[in-house]
Amino acid sequence: MNHDTYADTYIRGILNTVKTIAMVGVSPKENRPSYFAFKYLLERGYAMIPVNPGQAGKELLGRKVYARLADIPEPVDMVDIFRASQHVPPVVEEALALQPHPQVIWMQLGIRSDEAAAKAEAAGLKVVMNRCPKIEYGRLSSEISWMGVNSRTLSSKRAPPGKGLQRMSLNRATMSGGSVEASDRAQKDGG
Repeated sequence: MNHDTYADTYIRGILNTVKTIAMVGVSPKENRPSYFAFKYLLERGYAMIPVNPGQAGKELLGRKVYARLADIPEPVDMVDIFRASQHVPPVVEEALALQPHPQVIWMQLGIRSDEAAAKAEAAGLKVVMNRCPKIEYGRLSSEISWMGVNSRTLSSKRAPPGKGLQRMSLNRATMSGGSVEASDRAQKDGG
């Protein structure tokens, strides 16, 4: 698979399918990108599991932190890796030892390991590299389309109607009790 670009249908398919996400390398510091991504996905209804050996046994946003993937007592659909590229192969090895295997290995922005990706794909897993699920969710659900992200060009100007806007509705319950149906609301409100 070409990991330089991903079809929106591939990313959307993953985000619509996975329910439980183990985030390896998540930080408890509120100013860190991993914390933002963890909180955002948790608020969108994903069952988030924090993995950080330095925080094991503590809680992050009400979720127990585990030292490693093998310590998680439930199946995981996706492993989201917030570690430097050189640390990815051991994380993927650990993920492949899980039974059942996760469906997806996701490497955050700036993180790429073709070796680990090939090994995961050989085992039947889907792989995403150098992308953030928080950004992709927001882009595909149109939560952040006003920034021009759907056009693949960052801009402060709103994208013209019908120019590459794509809608995604996950219909997930949020932590605040509502549901996330941004695309449905946008279509009803005229976009």
